[in-house]
Amino acid sequence: MARILITSAIPYINGIKHLGNLVGSQLPADLFARFCRARGDEVMFICATDEHGTPAELAAAKAGKPVEDYCAEMHEVQKELAAGFRLSFDHFGRSSSQRNHRLTQHFAGVLANNGLIREVSEKQVYSIDDKRFLPDRYIEGTCPNCGYTSARGDQCDNCTKQLDPTDLINPHSTVSGSTNLEVRETKHLYLMQRTLRDKLEAWIDSKTDWPILTTSIAKKWLNDGDGLQDRGITRDLYWGIPVKHGDQPWPGMEGKVFYVWFDAPIEYIAGTAEWADAHGLDNAAWERWWRTDKGASDVTYYQFMGKDNVPFHTLSFPATILGSGEPWKLVDYLKSFNYLNYDGGQFSTSRGRGVFMDQALSILPSDYWRWWLLSHAPESSDAEFTWENFQASVNKDLADVLGNLVSRVTKFARAKFGETIPAGGSFGAQETALIADLGTRIKDYEGYMAAMEVRKAAAELRGIWVVGNEYLQSAAPWTVVKTDPEQAQAMIRLAINLIRIYAILSQPFIPDASATMMSALNSTDWTWPNNISEAIRALPVDHGFAVPENLFRKITDEERAEWQVKFSGIRT
Repeated sequence: MARILITSAIPYINGIKHLGNLVGSQLPADLFARFCRARGDEVMFICATDEHGTPAELAAAKAGKPVEDYCAEMHEVQKELAAGFRLSFDHFGRSSSQRNHRLTQHFAGVLANNGLIREVSEKQVYSIDDKRFLPDRYIEGTCPNCGYTSARGDQCDNCTKQLDPTDLINPHSTVSGSTNLEVRETKHLYLMQRTLRDKLEAWIDSKTDWPILTTSIAKKWLNDGDGLQDRGITRDLYWGIPVKHGDQPWPGMEGKVFYVWFDAPIEYIAGTAEWADAHGLDNAAWERWWRTDKGASDVTYYQFMGKDNVPFHTLSFPATILGSGEPWKLVDYLKSFNYLNYDGGQFSTSRGRGVFMDQALSILPSDYWRWWLLSHAPESSDAEFTWENFQASVNKDLADVLGNLVSRVTKFARAKFGETIPAGGSFGAQETALIADLGTRIKDYEGYMAAMEVRKAAAELRGIWVVGNEYLQSAAPWTVVKTDPEQAQAMIRLAINLIRIYAILSQPFIPDASATMMSALNSTDWTWPNNISEAIRALPVDHGFAVPENLFRKITDEERAEWQVKFSGIRT
């Protein structure tokens, strides 16, 4: 039994996430966690809400709530939606937890002790009316290059020119609209990442099995332009983890907090500690996942994220871990994803464009979405959600292929042979051939899942469903029953057992439908079908079964057209 640690990039707190966010991190991580558990591995699957930084403060102000209350409410919303999509986290934590406060302050202290933190004086724009320093992106004005009136303090979105806030003409605060701004000097702490460049490069070079997308982004940030840069780890904000040197005050850093990029990935560790706390366990329970001197040396650690998060997880967070000099577990495999686009454009949380998690669940159960998103995961390139493709995939794969097989077999068996699995006949050449074919296909499916090749795994799973349909079409027990009822009984005995195998194999993709299949078969045996010959005989003669409700319904043309219009605009 392997020990598998899985973390998904933690979603930001300011709003409900769209389907592009879901398929870029949390959903494939859940797929892999479910597969590993099904195979008998010990799994720790951690996620959390990312709660600090200016966007959280602004979102709270827009909602008219204290930022602490807003974050607590949105954490519960995101937790509930994760449950709605059947994301099987062992713990869904919060980066604002006291565990993360203490651990972030600990890392800052040991990095400073190791000579990897330096103090930098810099000039920033201060809003007198807002009584706060403003990050560059919260200053807008007219671009001096193209005249665009909504250029940000870091870049003009119209002409793409890189800017400093002081370059803008007539700048104003996007927090309040105030033009009462001035440049003030402030001090911040920087992590000296450049000092760790050789260690980081050697570590990245050792990961020869990583996806090309992951390593290409890491190498680009490591080497392009001026290469790896030292990076600020503090901000002049109210909401965040107070800057401390371990548990001691940090002279000159009073009133400052750690920058969100620094504390957020530390929450992976802190979240595991939160899991231990929630279960009344001691520190040893979580340290065995994260400290190589406490048992984590035999853990394999997998991270899942969108490509925009790769630089932080291949450079900055590893710099924190390596720079500490302490025996923390580094990631072994980082699975990154391209973007999922929406109906000719981009999904966008800030612009409210696309289908969001709550909206999706309001019109269809989670399995419909899980199947489409995973079978179209943006692995080798960006992918696009269209309503036509969604309808076709649901209707063909789920309703026609899998749902139809389960319905036909159980209804026919019930009508012809009663409420238990029939005893007659024995397997012939067709059944033997099917068993051999399934054995090969299941091995291929396992290989794709273990390698986290999500789309290939989905295609192989669909192929496994298809061969069952092809067998039934060829064997035709509904015809054979008229001339050889004993042989028809053997065919149905195999087909009912096949449904159980499908439930087990499909559970990582479509957990609710799999649970429905197992319930109808009156079985709680989720043993992975390592031996297909035994698995196809696992449900014995006279075992009771029921006809499940329709697993999947088809999406009508009228529904598709209605949803396409409903979700074509901007979410308010």
